[in-house]
Amino acid sequence: MRSGRHLAARRALLRFLAGSPLVAGFSSPLLAAIEGLAGSQQVPVDAWGDAATVLSAAGASGPVITAPEQAINVFDLQAAAEATLPPAHYGYIATGVDGEETQLANRAGYAKLQLRPRRLVDVSRIDMSVDLFGERWNTPIVIAPCGSQRAFHEEGEIATARAAGARGHLQILSTVSSTGVEDVIGARGAPVWYQLYPSTVWAVTQGLVRRAQAAGCPTVVLTVDLPASNRETLARVARRDDRPCEVCHEPPRPKPMFEGLDNGATPDDVGWRSWDFIARFRDITPMRLLLKGLVTAEDAELAVRYGADGIIVSNHGGRAEPSGRATIESLSEVVAAVGGRMPVLVDGGIRRGADAFKALALGARAVMIGRPYLWGLGAFGQPGVERVLELLTRELEIAMKVSGTPTIADITPRHVFRSE
Repeated sequence: MRSGRHLAARRALLRFLAGSPLVAGFSSPLLAAIEGLAGSQQVPVDAWGDAATVLSAAGASGPVITAPEQAINVFDLQAAAEATLPPAHYGYIATGVDGEETQLANRAGYAKLQLRPRRLVDVSRIDMSVDLFGERWNTPIVIAPCGSQRAFHEEGEIATARAAGARGHLQILSTVSSTGVEDVIGARGAPVWYQLYPSTVWAVTQGLVRRAQAAGCPTVVLTVDLPASNRETLARVARRDDRPCEVCHEPPRPKPMFEGLDNGATPDDVGWRSWDFIARFRDITPMRLLLKGLVTAEDAELAVRYGADGIIVSNHGGRAEPSGRATIESLSEVVAAVGGRMPVLVDGGIRRGADAFKALALGARAVMIGRPYLWGLGAFGQPGVERVLELLTRELEIAMKVSGTPTIADITPRHVFRSE
């Protein structure tokens, strides 16, 4: 445990940084986070990683890495991505909604959970494999959907798919991908799951689903948590980018998955309105259906009743709702409501292998990462994504060893303790 004098010194340093012109240009949520840490009696270890990474872009904690193998943790790749990407493009990755309360809560939720290590268990062999719908995966770490990845690297989703294939991770492709599903599956060398933003035009929704099915996608992930959002951080960061949009973006045209389906619909015309959509969806495809964005027991029970095949507990990485509630805080009630009748996955705020372990302990079948792999992609392309997956996998292995859990099935709620 840190000594009182050691913690006091750290708090003093953070108070100095909060008032320093060094960070005056950063967003108010970052300053609030620093000020909050400065006044706290206990400083979460990963919160230090976040703060140190943001400050590294200003030269406060050493040079930004120049190769993916130099990364000690995913935060090193965050700093490299911020230094590499155009401000507005990095802002798209960084932003949440309103004052970033939900995004910050996603991280803080993991800091409230502590591991309960067990001793004298043979962990010489660690098996991280998990079963999802009868298919065995080498790891429970899943690549979450994110659109427009060519904004972060010229190869975009192709680089991500190659990294996923090289390291054996499940990948979920966004409806608003900058590359068609067929090419992504070709790059990965195996099928991906398809994330769906259904259109208000039913024929367009049918076309998207049938194209994904024809390409070989076994599963559709219907995102239901984004009726609207207020992304203030993106708006502020975009003001620092004074270049014309045409420098990075081609003239407006449909996203690749919408080509040939142009009848007035856009990716922003969200087509789901009620639970009746689930029954209607079942009429157009035999693919499995997961609902992404459920955070309450009530909605989990409805998902079972309406015949969903799985749930992803998600608040869109703090990018959709100003609830201020962490997904890890929502996970237990969803898992309890489902009662083992379908798999539950979770995303939001996972930055360490230990975070993944905590989510698995609370009942998640697998965990999904978003921003970390986008940092790797933006900084170094495919090698950067692979480095993120390597780091998180190694950290999860360490967490399993120190907790005395040689397999994922051995991880139980008794391996974590919630502090207040």
